This record gives sequence, structure tokens and C-alpha cells, in this order.
Amino acid sequence: MARPKLLPDNFTLCLLATVATASLLPSRGETAVVFDWATNFAIGLLFFLHGAKLSREAALAGATHWRLHLLVLLCTFGMFPLLGLALKPLLMPIVTPALYAGVLFLCTLPSTVQSSIAFTSMAKGNVPAAVCSASASSLLGIFITPVVASVVVTSNTAGGISLHTIWGIVLQLLVPFVAGQMARPLIGKWVARHRSFLRYVDQGSILLVVYTAFSEAVNEGIWRQTPLLALGGVLVVCAVVLGLALVITYFTARRLGFDRADQITIIFCGSKKSLASGIPMAKVLFAGHALGSVVLPLMLFHQMQLMVCAVLAARWGARPETESTEIVHKA
Repeated sequence: MARPKLLPDNFTLCLLATVATASLLPSRGETAVVFDWATNFAIGLLFFLHGAKLSREAALAGATHWRLHLLVLLCTFGMFPLLGLALKPLLMPIVTPALYAGVLFLCTLPSTVQSSIAFTSMAKGNVPAAVCSASASSLLGIFITPVVASVVVTSNTAGGISLHTIWGIVLQLLVPFVAGQMARPLIGKWVARHRSFLRYVDQGSILLVVYTAFSEAVNEGIWRQTPLLALGGVLVVCAVVLGLALVITYFTARRLGFDRADQITIIFCGSKKSLASGIPMAKVLFAGHALGSVVLPLMLFHQMQLMVCAVLAARWGARPETESTEIVHKA
């Protein structure tokens, strides 16, 4: 029987099941310590394998298209944080301070890699440029996200991010990534042949972090302290931020004279946020804070961006190559 189109993908269903499990059966005491250690190991393994997978040749392909890459980076690490700050008067009345911190953190994250490239390819965009931009965003995000988050989140919420936590993210994420790059000559071919294994590590580490985060949040009373109105507000906030990001990247790319293929690349690479990078970063940056509330906006935004971008990529990809660069009209 065919899968219903409106049914979320398997990973999203696993995320929902994980949140439900943590809500009903949260880890406590020594069990929570075990899960925390397992989560740290899984995150380190994840970034080690990502380092081993990232091809230097693929990352450098299209690197000479510097105007496109610079625009994508400015959208990812500049436009998004400014949107989060500019929308503060609208957001604060409808979400809790912890959820607003999650929205600001979401705005500081790097772009996705796999889905940005996949949607660009589906929509007949500039795939080599997408590979370069998405890879650069993911790598630079290890450095940029902690710095931007420390400025944006600290100055606009009650919580703060110290230099100690920034150093922690370097140790937990960057060191394994660099180790993976150094080991690439030895294990790169094996990783390329076993991409499904990397996907399981990717998704498994996210599910582990989500379970431990929501277990801690449930133990601290997240569902009692978060009104339904605030949860609905997060959905509205994610929709508004995503909609503005898509519109701004589209009109900016047109205004600067990029062709159709490059416009598509800029839209998909410049308007998306990485769940795979965001969840592990949140665990390090917000240790001791209400982590469940911080990652909730990211989880909702992730699913929303996949659904919207899948529709756009399918519609733009169905158009003939000779069509005008007007890629959003009638969409």
C-alpha cells in the first residue's frame, strides 16, 4: 500500500515517538548518567564520520563562485539572527523566554548539507555550488554558531553562554571532525560505501539527544510550565521565520543578478537550518538550561522546512530548462 502523502517521514515519526517516550518514561538518576555518556559518544562518532565523509574535492567544487557563497553565509549567519531579534516584540507575548531562546539559537545555526543539495538537484539548481556552500556552512558553523549564539542569546534572554561552553563545543564537535578528516585517507572509501551506516549514526545521535533533553525537561516540569498557547506560538514563529527567509533569499538573489540555477541554490542553502548540527550544539551550549524548550523550535522548523522546500523543489524541477529565471512566480 502506498504511503499517504501527508504522513511524516519515518525519522519525524521517530522524533515524535522519542518525545512521547521521554514524556512518559523520562530517564532519571544513574540511567540518565548512562544516557548522557552514550549521547556524548554518539555525537563524537557522528562528527568523526562527517569529517571522514567530507571530500575536499567536493567541498572545493564551485568554490570560485564566491559571490554566491558569501551571500549564502550572510543569509545563514546574518539575516537569520537579525530576523530573530527583529521579531522579538512579536514573539515574546506568545512564547516563553526559554522557547524564545530556542528561536534565537535556531537562527544562529548553519545550513543543512544533505537536504540542501538534494533539493537543489531536484529543482535543477547549481549542484556543485550547493555542495560547496552547504559544506562550508556546516564546517564554519562549528566556529560561528557558538560566537553568534553567545552574543544574541546572552543579550536577549535570561540565560548565557560562556567561553567555557564555546571551548566545550570545540572539543566535542570540532576535534572529532578534524580527526575524521585526518583519517579520511584510511577510512574514506569505507565511509562512502556505508553511507547508510552514517545515516543511522546521524539519526540515532539526534534521537539520543532529544530523549535525554526531553527527559531532563520533563523532570523539571516542561509540560506544566509551557502553556498550549506558547506551543502554538512556536509553530507560528517557525512559519513566519521560514517564510521571510525564503522571500528574502529569493528577492536578494534576483536583485543581485544571479541566474536561475544560482537563485535556486541560494534559496535552498540560505533558508534552511541543520537539525543534525543544531541538536549536538545545543547540548553543549545550553548545558544546565532548559534544553527541551531550546531544541523544540528547531525540531518544528526542521520538519516545516523539509515539507515546504520539497514542494518548491518539485515545482521548480518540473519546469523546462529554457524557462525564464522567474522561479517563484505562480509557485
